[in-house]
Amino acid sequence: MSSPRVSMQKANATILRAPILEVIACSVSDAIEAQRGGADRLEIIRDLQSGGLTPPLELVEDILEVVTLPVRVMLRESESYEVVGQVEKEKLYAAAKALSGLNVDGVVLGFLRKGQIDVQLTESVLSCAPNLAATFHHAFEEAEDPLLAIRVLKRLKQVDRILASGGTGPWMEKIKRMSSYEAKVGPEIEILAGGGIDTQSIRMICEATGIREFHVGRAAREPASPAGVVRSERVKALVETLQQSC
Repeated sequence: MSSPRVSMQKANATILRAPILEVIACSVSDAIEAQRGGADRLEIIRDLQSGGLTPPLELVEDILEVVTLPVRVMLRESESYEVVGQVEKEKLYAAAKALSGLNVDGVVLGFLRKGQIDVQLTESVLSCAPNLAATFHHAFEEAEDPLLAIRVLKRLKQVDRILASGGTGPWMEKIKRMSSYEAKVGPEIEILAGGGIDTQSIRMICEATGIREFHVGRAAREPASPAGVVRSERVKALVETLQQSC
C-alpha cells in the first residue's frame, strides 16, 4: 500500500493513506475488467441483487488465477443478517475454512442478533479462518446503536474494516454519520464507504472526511444495475475521481 501523505485540506493535518477503490466482482470477467480499470481490491460475491451471498469456491479460485489484486470474499448464506439455523452456520464455517487455504486477503461478513452484533457467531466464523482479515458489512448500520457496535467490533482483532453507507437521507446527512463513525473506529478499523457510491459522492466524502476507501457495485457496471457487468472504463473514471479528489 502507498506510503502515508499529509492532507492539506484537513485543519488537524490528519495523515491519510492513498485512496483505495474496491470493486464488487461476480464473475471472472468482472474481476479482469476491474483490474484493467485500476481497482485496488475486489470483493467476490454471488447474487448482487440480494446484496451479495457466498460465492462458489471455484469462482474464487478462478479469479485468483487471473488477477493480482487483493481479494475479499463474502460469507453470507441468506439475505437475513440473523443466523439461527445450525445448517446455515455449518455452511459459513465450511466456507471460511476453505477460504483460509486460498490466497485471499480476507472475508466479508456481518451478523446481528436482536439488534446487536452477534459476537459469538462472528467469532466462531472467523476462528475458522484465523489467518484472514475481515470487513464487517452493511449489517453494521442495521444495529440498534452503530456507535456501540463499533466498540464491540474493535474487540474483534480480525475485523479491520466496516462497510458503511451512512444510512438513509440526503448525502450530507449520510456523510455526517460516516464522519461520526470515522471518529470512533481508529486505529484498529477503517471505514469503507459503500452504498450508492459514485463520482459525485466520492468527491463529497473526500472533501468532508478522512475516509479514503470506497466500495462500488453498480457504479462500475454497464448498465448501472445488479444485472450489469463491470466495465474497465467505468472503473477508470472512478479511480481518476479518487486521485483528483482525495
